[in-house]
Amino acid sequence: MSARSLITTTDLSPQETLLLLDDAAALREQRRELVLGRAGDDTLRGRTVALVFEKPSTRTRVSFEVGVRELGGTPLPLSSADLQLGRGETVADTGAVLGRYVQAIVIRTFAQSRLEELAASSGVPVVNALTDEEHPCQALADLLTVRDEFGDFSGRTLTYVGDGNNVAHSLLLAGAAVGLGVRVAHPDGYAPDPAIVARARGLASAHGSEITVTTDAREAASGSHVLYTDVWASMGQESESQARAAVFAPYALDATLLALAADDAIVLHCLPAHRGEEIAAEVIDGPRSRVFDQAENRLHAQKAVLAALVGGRPLGAIAGAGSAGTP
Repeated sequence: MSARSLITTTDLSPQETLLLLDDAAALREQRRELVLGRAGDDTLRGRTVALVFEKPSTRTRVSFEVGVRELGGTPLPLSSADLQLGRGETVADTGAVLGRYVQAIVIRTFAQSRLEELAASSGVPVVNALTDEEHPCQALADLLTVRDEFGDFSGRTLTYVGDGNNVAHSLLLAGAAVGLGVRVAHPDGYAPDPAIVARARGLASAHGSEITVTTDAREAASGSHVLYTDVWASMGQESESQARAAVFAPYALDATLLALAADDAIVLHCLPAHRGEEIAAEVIDGPRSRVFDQAENRLHAQKAVLAALVGGRPLGAIAGAGSAGTP
C-alpha cells in the first residue's frame, strides 16, 4: 500500500478496511499503555507530511498533526493563506512542488476534483481529509467506534438522519463494504448522490448488508443499532442555515427518535454539534452517546492509514505485532 492514496472510501477493499481497523485498535492500545517509546512511534521517522487545510478544522487538523508526530514524522500544517493556491497557482502545480519536498500530503478541500488533481500531480500518497463529496477518515473512525461497541458488523444497522452530505456518502460506502446495514433518512431535496448510493448498493449485495434511503426518519430509526447525525448546514452553506433549520427540524436526533432504536443503540455525531438543533443536548451528553470516543478514534484510524500509506507497514502488521509492537 505504500504507493497508494486514500482518495475515496472504496480505495480500501473490505478486507483492507477490517485490517486497518485492527491496526487502529492496536495503536490505541499502545497509546493507552504508554509504550509509544518502543511501539510504532518510528513508522514515519524521517518523513514529512504536508497537512493542507483549505477549510477550517479542529478534529482533523489536531488528530493528523498529533498522529504524524506520534508515528515519528514531521507534520507541516498549511492553510490556503500559506500557499500560492490562495493567489491563483493551480492545484496541479502545487501538488508537483509539494511532492518534491514531502513524503505525503493530507488535504481538506472543496471539490473532489481538486483532491484528484493534486494526487495525480504530486507523486506521493495523498489522504482525503474531507471534500464536499466524501470524508473517508471519518467513516473509518465511525466503523471503529461501532465495532468497539458491538464486536462486529453482522446484523447491525446504522441510521444517519439529516443532510445527504459527504459524511453520509462515506458511511454508505464504508458500511456496505463491511456488512453494516446503512439507512439514510433525509428531507426532500437533500438526498445523497444517487451514484454513490448505487455504488453502496453494489457493495452491500456482495457483502451481506442492506442500504436504505428514505425521507421517513422514524421508520429509518426503528430498531437501528446506531443513530448518527451531522450539522444541517455544512461549511460553505452558512447562508442557508435559517432555511435549512425549518426543513430539517423533523430530522433532529432527540429522545423521541432514540426511543425507536434498539435497546442497546448508541449515538454518534461527527462534530461540531449544535445542541438543540440537529441533536438534543440530552442525547449527545447522555449515556448512549459515544460521540467523544468517536472523535478520539479519528486519531487512531488516521495513524493506521498513515502507517500503511506513508510508512509502508502492511495492513494488519501492527495488530499482529501485539502490544509491544514487535514486527
